Amino acid sequence: MADTKPLSLEGLLSEWLSEDAGYFIKAGRLLEAGESSFQRYEVWETPRFGRLFRLDGCFMSSERDEFLYHENLIHVPGMAHDGLKRALVIGGGDGGSAEELLKYPTIEHVKIVELDEKVVNISRRYLHGVHHGALDDPRVDLRIGDGLGYVALDAQAAASRYDLIVLDLTDPEGVAEALYGEDFFHACRALLAEGGVLSLHLGAPFFQPERVGSLVQRLRRVFACVRPYLVHIPLYGSLWGLATASDRLDPLAVHAGEIDRRISERLIGELQHYNGALHHAQFALPNHLRALLA
Repeated sequence: MADTKPLSLEGLLSEWLSEDAGYFIKAGRLLEAGESSFQRYEVWETPRFGRLFRLDGCFMSSERDEFLYHENLIHVPGMAHDGLKRALVIGGGDGGSAEELLKYPTIEHVKIVELDEKVVNISRRYLHGVHHGALDDPRVDLRIGDGLGYVALDAQAAASRYDLIVLDLTDPEGVAEALYGEDFFHACRALLAEGGVLSLHLGAPFFQPERVGSLVQRLRRVFACVRPYLVHIPLYGSLWGLATASDRLDPLAVHAGEIDRRISERLIGELQHYNGALHHAQFALPNHLRALLA
């Protein structure tokens, strides 16, 4: 049993997971805080997670556990693909998704469209342990602007096609809400190359079942093959849902041995979580979620 001595809220960082449940960690030292044109931000040095980044009071990324989120967001679709060359990241200003994408020797171009320039500046200054210099790699085209508008412009140009589109976003509220709608999913689908795939996070199924179930149903109204999967992310305080969506690519169709072979063949190094067995295990749905995500 854990130590059950009385809890003092002083010196803690907390986040609500639902209207009646939340999560807290020991704060440590505040490195920087302020407000951009879009959101409030904080950077902390914490005992458990190292450097930690928050937006509007929500935990976004930390040095010590970001691999659980970014490896799964990128490599579950990436390893199922025949060979990633072009990728689009909407959001992702911390550079974690780009860092995982750049591990692929075939990758030629990664476009990041981040709404808030302050997120990028904060990441460059404090979060090298998340991006490892990926934001300044010559293969990365970093744009500051609205992802909704950029996707619409790319679709009109009909010149850009991506093997992988990653929605590395805040929760579907406020300025990000439209990026989780069916219209935006349709626009992303139009930008996918043949065999291309979209990946995104869904939220916490236990604490946010309506949100998670609704997102999966929206994706299924747009894409032929939608695969939700689950991973525990310590910083987010819960089992977390992610998903891939495609018309042709099915990551569940690639067996574990083939995933391990591709990891080795493609020289994907420094993976702290992801492997062939976990690739498949994360698609196994507990009984209480089968109806929600069926």
